[in-house]
Order: sequence, then C-alpha cells, then structure tokens
Amino acid sequence: MDSQKIENLLNLSLSVDAEEREQSPLLREGFDLLSDTWEIIIKYQGDIERYASDVIIIEPLIAGYAIVTLPDTLLDDFVALPEIEYVEKPKPFYFQDITALRESCISTVTDREPFLTGKGVLVAILDSSIDFYNENFRNGDGSSRIEALWDQSLAPDAELGRVSPEGFQTGVEFTKEQIDAALSLGSEAEARRFIPTVDVSGHGTAVAGILAAGGTAEEPFRKGVAPEASLLIVKLGAQRENAFPRTTEIMRGVTYALRKARELQMPLVINLSFGNTYGDHRGNSLLERFLDNAAEIGRTSVVVGSGNEGASGGHVEGLIKEKRIERIELSVADYERTLNVQLWKYYQDVFDVTLITPRGERIEIPMNMPGAFRYRTEGVTLLVYVGQPLPYMVFQEVYIDFIPEERIASIGFGVQADNYIMAGIWTFELIPRNIVYGGYQFFLPSGSTRNEGTRFFRESPQVTLTVPSTASRVITVGAYDIYTGGVADFSGRGYVFRQLLGNRSNGVEGGFEQGVADGVEVPTLIDTVKPDLVAPGVDIETVSVRGGYTRVSGTSYATPMVAGAAALLMEWGIVQGNDPYLYGEKLKAYLIKGAKTIPGEEDLPDDRAGWGALCLADSIP
Repeated sequence: MDSQKIENLLNLSLSVDAEEREQSPLLREGFDLLSDTWEIIIKYQGDIERYASDVIIIEPLIAGYAIVTLPDTLLDDFVALPEIEYVEKPKPFYFQDITALRESCISTVTDREPFLTGKGVLVAILDSSIDFYNENFRNGDGSSRIEALWDQSLAPDAELGRVSPEGFQTGVEFTKEQIDAALSLGSEAEARRFIPTVDVSGHGTAVAGILAAGGTAEEPFRKGVAPEASLLIVKLGAQRENAFPRTTEIMRGVTYALRKARELQMPLVINLSFGNTYGDHRGNSLLERFLDNAAEIGRTSVVVGSGNEGASGGHVEGLIKEKRIERIELSVADYERTLNVQLWKYYQDVFDVTLITPRGERIEIPMNMPGAFRYRTEGVTLLVYVGQPLPYMVFQEVYIDFIPEERIASIGFGVQADNYIMAGIWTFELIPRNIVYGGYQFFLPSGSTRNEGTRFFRESPQVTLTVPSTASRVITVGAYDIYTGGVADFSGRGYVFRQLLGNRSNGVEGGFEQGVADGVEVPTLIDTVKPDLVAPGVDIETVSVRGGYTRVSGTSYATPMVAGAAALLMEWGIVQGNDPYLYGEKLKAYLIKGAKTIPGEEDLPDDRAGWGALCLADSIP
C-alpha cells in the first residue's frame, strides 16, 4: 500500500517486513507486534463512529481528529473510506530536559497589587506525573490542589475503583476526592498504595514545582509562578518497554484537559515540555494542527517548549545552486544502534541525492521514483522513502532509516555479536539538475537519543525548534540564562519571516530584511516568529521528586515559567473580570508586548529570543 492519504513515514513502515520495522524505533511506533494492530491518528469528516466495532476502536478527539486502533489486515480498507482525509502514525516525544521570578517581573504582580496567584485557573501539566504527596501541591488545610490525575500507564481495575476517564479506554483517573482520601490515610506509604502513580524521572514534578509550587510550612516562600492555580496532571505513556510519550497519548491528554476545564468551568493553560525532531518544522503535522485547533478553543492557552536541540548538531540547512555539488557530512559515533535522517526540500527543485558510506561506496537514491527502497551496505540495511507533496505537506521528504545488521566481533579470546551502525563519515551529495529555489534541510533524531559524537559537521543551529513547538497558535518558549543574560546555547532556535509592505518581496527564508519595492525603501511586515519569547531556563530551583529542592536546566523548565505567567494573566483578565477574552492569541500578544530585550539580542524579533524575555508586569495593561 502506498496512499497519498497516508504520511510518508507510515507508508514506509507498511512497506518493510516486521523484523525491519521492529529494529527501527520510529517505524515501529504505533504497531503492536503481539496483537498485530496499529494505533493511528486520522483527520476525518462525517460520521466516523459508525465504523466502530469490537476490532476497530475509534476515539474521537476535537475538531475532526480521532485515534483509531485496528488490525493490520484492515488498515488498507479503513484508510480508503471516504470519511478519512489523512492518516499519520504516532511518534515518540522526549522531555526537554526564586531569582527567576524576580527576573521575569513576576514578583512585581504577586507580592503586591494586584496580588495574583493563579487562583481560579486550571493548569494542565502533561508530563511524567507528579509527587502528589508533596506539601508544595496542597492547600493550607492539607487537601490536594490536584483536581484530577490521569495516569495513562496504569491498567484499569474496576474492583479497586480504578477506571479510565470518561470517553477514554486507557489508563486510570484519580479524582480529587480519591487523592484527598489518600492524603488522609496517615502515612505516605499507605497513600502511595492507594494512588500508585509514580514520577520515575522527576521531570513532571520539577515542571509542576516551577509552575505552581505553593511552598511548605517550613519554607513558605519557596513558591512557583502561580502558587494557587488548580492542577490537572496527565502522566503520559503506556506500559511498554522504554516508553516515551507518543503523539496519540499527547492528543488524548489535551482532549482530556479541554473536557475537564469545561466540566469545572475554569480557564485552562496547557503546559507541554517535550518534543521531537521529525517533521518539516512548519506546523503541518496532524499534531501541530490539532494543537492549533485546541489553542483556538475559548479560555484556553497552550504553552510549548522550543526544545534543547540548538547545539546538538542535529540539523543542517543550505541553498543548493546550479553547477555546484553540495556535500553534507554526517559523523556517526561508535556504538550507535539506531539512526535516521530526514531531508526536506522544495518539490520544484530537482537534484540527485547520493549517499557515500565511510568506505566510499556510493548509493544513488532514485529521486524521480517516489516510494520505498531498501539497500544493504557496510553491515547496515538502509530503508529509504522518497516522498511527494501530500494534502497537508507542500515540501518533499526523503527519509532514510539505518538498521544495523548483526555482525560477529572478536573480543579478547571470545566472540560476540554486535549490531552497530558503522562509525565514520557518511556523506550526502546533492547534485543539481534544475534548481528554482534550492533550499534544503536535514534533521537527525533528538540529541537525547544519539551518541554525542553523532552529528553533522556543518551544523545549523537555526530551525532547531522541536515539534510541536512549531505549531503556529501555541506559545513557543525558549530558554535564557539569567546569570549571563544570554540565550542558552541548547535552546531551540526558530525563524522570523518578514514580508515587504510593497508589491515585490526580497530576501531569503528565515530573515527577510527591510527592502526596496519599485526603487522606494519600505518597511517590512513581520509575518511569523518562533520562538515567541524566552524565559529563565538555566540552573532553576524547583521541587525534587526525592524530597527537598533541586536545580534544573532546559527549555522544559522555561516553559512552566511562561505557563504560570499565562495563568496569572488569565486570573487577572478572566477570573477577576478585567478582560474576559484574555486567552489564546490575545494572551500571546500581551506576553509579547511585555517582553524585554536581553544582552546580545537587541535587534528583536530574532530566531533565538523571539520577541524577548518574559516580563509579566509589563504585559498587564
């Protein structure tokens, strides 16, 4: 099957055999080998639920999106249904691993008039769970500030009163009443047996601490940005080996948060501190467009971290020109087990692509023949998919998955099998044939999933935002260092698109300058900026899942600074009645209006700091 209603990655995954699929972390995502079923994301129109049955499980979300679980044997027929507009497979996502409050002008509005605390606003944290027993997340009377907690990794057990949220079929929802009952049992051990959710990594607890810690009796001043906001916690993931959150779990979590906010009649801020590198980074995937739809729902704001790929060496871009061969060198480190490479190009540009192995073997990729191909070289199977523009994708993608074959290596007096990709320099040659524009971009998987030495030699820190922070209507947050004043080198960088306010435009993508139209100098109109702003994200103190406090760095931790600021703005506007429409793009505009310049980023907006650094006091009229 090779359908234009299916994204390239799923088309490739369906074209390879089961063993090859299982060896690729990205290709196997969404496929259950034991049950021979797929979990897919669909965009549909009409009545899709009439196709639901015991073997086809359909979970409608919002705005014409749904998650479908069905047998592999039925996938072709299901995709062919007239109601189905587009289909994607899930992708894995990775967490982007009280001076800051003062630096972000938050203390100005929390310690004195208007004394904002986030009260009356629901903050949804989709992450690795939370230490629900921690005093920082309780009210003064000892009850929990958590309105509900959905642990997607737990198996429902009706006899124990553990059921999935209404409208969902996975995980266990713990209500505020159940959490309060657990807290009243008298001992932490008994409480944790009653509510068996565990934040193994501590990431979600740290994010929640920055966003909404309320302090403790011993240390009442160790507070987060919105210390009285109500919490809604979603532990992302499922019971599977090396589980990372996947697209479908995020979409379920967002839908759950929207439904809870409507049920509780509270304005909602959604905090997403994770991302991945797969996609054209222009907001075209179903997840990005889904989040845009979510952000357009009344009294809702969605805040997403820009990722930590700025200095990881996982991206390179360039402009191929006629009669000049472009060479992109990729260093693969020792002991690399998995790797994939994405090439995104303009469809109107025609150029050949040749991959040269570390030993000099040349593999020509058939760019004029869309579809799946397989090559074996240097102890590696290369799974290649040459894509075409799709109904929701204007760019052309070439995807290459490196699957190492098992080899026998001598170790001392014995032998052992190894299955690593050959280390060394793998080179891509781009040979121009007919160039109209010439722009291209290469992406590697997230830096957290590859060895440090696996990277492009000629790396480009631009356009290193992770998906879904590339969605246009979310608030995208980068990180800066309050101690040095500069944007953190790891912070994902984006782009600034400018258009001329004349009848002709000039410049190149990523930074159009003020130009000339018909000989007259005219100002430019800023069209799109990502990230939207930056917040403190280096060496930030927060709540530790192991007790006490810890210090953390990453855009994961800059994100809750802005999410907390959004909660305070929504309290001031919606809860206190100063502006009942302060959400979505309007709230983003208020944050941008208050943003301040930081050293080295005076010519704003730019692709590192967006419109500047968070300054909440100046965002309130």
